[in-house]
Amino acid sequence: MRTTASRTVQLLTALGLLTAGCGPGAAGSGASEPTPDTRPRALKVAKAWDGSAAAEIWSKGYYPMGDQMRLPEDAFHNDADKEAYLTQNFVLRGDLPETPKKDAKVTWRDGDSLTLPLMGAREAYEKLDGGDSSAPRLTVTGAKLSETTLATSRGPATVPVWLFTLEGYDTPLTQVALNPSKPPKPPIGPADHLSDDLWELDKLVEVAPDGRSVTVLAHHGACDDGPAVDLLETDGSVVLSGYIVGTSDGPCTLQLLAKKVTVELDRPLGDRTLLDAFTGRPLRGTG
Repeated sequence: MRTTASRTVQLLTALGLLTAGCGPGAAGSGASEPTPDTRPRALKVAKAWDGSAAAEIWSKGYYPMGDQMRLPEDAFHNDADKEAYLTQNFVLRGDLPETPKKDAKVTWRDGDSLTLPLMGAREAYEKLDGGDSSAPRLTVTGAKLSETTLATSRGPATVPVWLFTLEGYDTPLTQVALNPSKPPKPPIGPADHLSDDLWELDKLVEVAPDGRSVTVLAHHGACDDGPAVDLLETDGSVVLSGYIVGTSDGPCTLQLLAKKVTVELDRPLGDRTLLDAFTGRPLRGTG
């Protein structure tokens, strides 16, 4: 059987509570399943979004399409520093600057702009420092305000960033100094969580600079050959449908894994809404 990637499974997996088998029959039989027909659900999602009030709100907001944190160019020097970053274990050994202005602008290449509250250095640092242990730490010694270009749902934009100086590193760790706009209420609900044909995509990893491809983190299980992602393009949206391939019969550990998948588009993404067929929601990166 194909293991569903419902929110319940994700939660239980994160808590380490899943220890079930993943299919009847002889272990390692290599039995495969037919590729699911993802088109009907994708068409339903595209129809709900295209021309909707939600799409209108999305087209006017600031929604980053990739990670809002960038590592130093020479990261990482050793396994301890990498562990500190992955566990968000930082320590501050210096002063963070005050920010005299309260607002900042996102500016797109076509000249459109949006004014949003500027995130202070302290708040931005707290986004980095989510750990509190005696394990290895990365040391922040200072910060300064700057700008960078970031992929957004409306194309590349210039945004303010905090450049955090890390002890032992020649280049800074960069954190975007804005929070995304509030997302609109989706015009369609998620797919039936009992369906085995679709898996919820984990997150958006990257939009290519030319907009001709997108990379997502897609879920799969421990008894298969990995994830696959189908594509449906319309004038207003791009719908991605995640599923798994090469499932095997037999007992195995029920795990929720993830793998990067790059999807080539027929034309640049532009300002079209990038959607997950399972959730019916736009895909975004992480903060």
